[in-house]
Amino acid sequence: MESRRGRPTAAERDRRRDAILDAAIRRFTEHGFGGTTIEAIAADAGVTKRTIYTWFGDLAGVLTAAVERQHGYLLAADEPGSEAEPLEDAATRLVLALHADVSVALHRLVIAESPRFPEVAAGFYAAGPARSIAFLAGHVGERAEQLYTLLLGEPHRRRLLGLSAAPAPAEARTHARECLTLVVDEESTHPATLSGRA
Repeated sequence: MESRRGRPTAAERDRRRDAILDAAIRRFTEHGFGGTTIEAIAADAGVTKRTIYTWFGDLAGVLTAAVERQHGYLLAADEPGSEAEPLEDAATRLVLALHADVSVALHRLVIAESPRFPEVAAGFYAAGPARSIAFLAGHVGERAEQLYTLLLGEPHRRRLLGLSAAPAPAEARTHARECLTLVVDEESTHPATLSGRA
């Protein structure tokens, strides 16, 4: 259980937050959203229930935070002063994030639970797909939704069904490159023309 020795450092807070989200994902995966409780997550993570309620609000907030954590490429791109990156790099990072084991597990969970918990499905979509599409819109404008769909594609369906493993970085880049050839021309992959900040 977390100590009471004073205010934790930023690094300690980050580690504690990651421990909570890791515990939550394990619980969600094993027991579903409806079978997971704040009490169980707190016990697994070694924190108090109050810490979880303070940081995340409720169980749906914990799931949303877990989804957001999988989209670290969005956070990096939003940082003030961050430089634009080539579209192929951005698309590759997106493929790696969305096809990762944790992302696939969360996606399966939300699909299974959405009839009983539509608000959870709405939160998942807002924190994940909608933000990813907005991120791509900064690169390709109105073609963002089309590109996002391609970056998932049949490889992601196979991942959801457990028929294939997560792609290696080289495989993710090949997939991203193939998708880009269907949506954008070669010149528009230059970061200065697609960053949205240029």
